[in-house]
Amino acid sequence: MLEKSDKILIAGAHGMVGSALVRCFKKEHYHQLFTPSRQELDYTDQQAVRSYLHQKRPNVIVIAAAKVGGIWANMTYPAEFIYMNLMIACNLIHEAHAAGINRLLFLGSSCIYPREAPQPIPEHALLTGPLEKTNEAYALAKIAGIKMCQHYREQYGRCYISAMPTNLYGPNDNYHPQNAHVIPALIRRFHEAKTSEAAAVSIWGTGQALREFLYVDDLASACLHLLKQYDGLEHINIGSEEEITIRELALQVAEVVGYRGALMHDLSKPDGTPRKKTDISRILSLGWRPTISLGEGLHKSYVDFCSRYS
Repeated sequence: MLEKSDKILIAGAHGMVGSALVRCFKKEHYHQLFTPSRQELDYTDQQAVRSYLHQKRPNVIVIAAAKVGGIWANMTYPAEFIYMNLMIACNLIHEAHAAGINRLLFLGSSCIYPREAPQPIPEHALLTGPLEKTNEAYALAKIAGIKMCQHYREQYGRCYISAMPTNLYGPNDNYHPQNAHVIPALIRRFHEAKTSEAAAVSIWGTGQALREFLYVDDLASACLHLLKQYDGLEHINIGSEEEITIRELALQVAEVVGYRGALMHDLSKPDGTPRKKTDISRILSLGWRPTISLGEGLHKSYVDFCSRYS
């Protein structure tokens, strides 16, 4: 379904996910890539998106652009999270259709699933219960994107598909001290604690919440695999099959960073969803598997952090 001659727009190409997609596509000799920066193209501006698509004429779009962040950011800026992610999805999916672009991959997130979803979470758990409140705004926008792809497929026959990755990390991550997701936030916190010789580092909640993490280059390979192999109505989970508590994760990050102090828990802060592990049997049945373990990925991520922030 994907040809070497295809002209591919990677929306969000300069973020963590987008840059991994660019690396993956170039490695596999897809060289006709459009990778506009945020300054070159604002995906929340419908007219700008329309003009860009009509000027450049890509025939494949991968939507990796998004406003993302950890629990603190989602709780603090829910209006921005729902507005920006809805606009990105609406503008790119609708204007792709209007421009006659027939192939599109929309990337969501495993936070689309109900807080109390069965574990591991199958794709059919979508919309079967209430969402986790700490990231509800982001999740609703991503659910809208999934449904747009499905309805444009049903009404217009477009080959629009969606993939739902689990928690991502890796090179070019956001290491902001407040807005970051858990792995980059922990890397920065432990690195700064090591540098300042702090006696202890505090993490949010009890540390007992279970999470699954996927190295971003594994996600990129899964996206390319889906564009080659999959053309179905239902969205597809992408995960690692590894699961770890937040406390165990923090201890692993501390070891990678070389921090030797104590680990404390701030029980005034939320844990978020108690457990979130995706059922990836569908993408495994399509012939894809993750290749980078959490231990290897954490080492690669710390090298990336040191190269850009130390």
